[in-house]
Amino acid sequence: MSESKRLFFAIELPAPVQRQIVRWRAEHFPPEAGRPVAAANLHLTLAFLGDVSADKQRALAAMAGRIAQPEFTLHLDDAGQWLRSRVLWLGTRQPPRGLLQLANMLRAQAARSGCYQSPQPFHPHITLLRDAGHAVAIPAPGFHWAFPVNEFSLYESAFARGRTRYTPIQRWTLGNPERNSDEV
Repeated sequence: MSESKRLFFAIELPAPVQRQIVRWRAEHFPPEAGRPVAAANLHLTLAFLGDVSADKQRALAAMAGRIAQPEFTLHLDDAGQWLRSRVLWLGTRQPPRGLLQLANMLRAQAARSGCYQSPQPFHPHITLLRDAGHAVAIPAPGFHWAFPVNEFSLYESAFARGRTRYTPIQRWTLGNPERNSDEV
């Protein structure tokens, strides 16, 4: 029997944007606000899959490879805090249609494959801080990052030596359904 992996589909942030967001976070949130997510782990989850067998991973990857979705630009210009889940996040005031369509397709495919999907509506966000149990001041509007999204990835979430690490294991290019996935 093959071992399952904890997987999710997500959008990777370009390295320069990761660095800018980490710098902005350090400037605007004190250390006691919460536990910062490592720069390499900053991403925007499209669909959480949970623990997935190798066979189900292959089936989900094949379905992801058939998605014909145009590229889009992601604007990160909103932030907030969810006290119940103890998370401080960065998001978008106006999610692009392409982002919503991509997430909806991946979530629907995941559900059809038996991967539980939250009944909550999709709220595109990047988790900046965890364990943020106390209300913190959110910076005033005016911050903004934008980047083209021309691919999405299948990530593995692994916990080792007291740390969670998110590693992209497969990527798909948007705008070109003829192109097969790239193993990372």
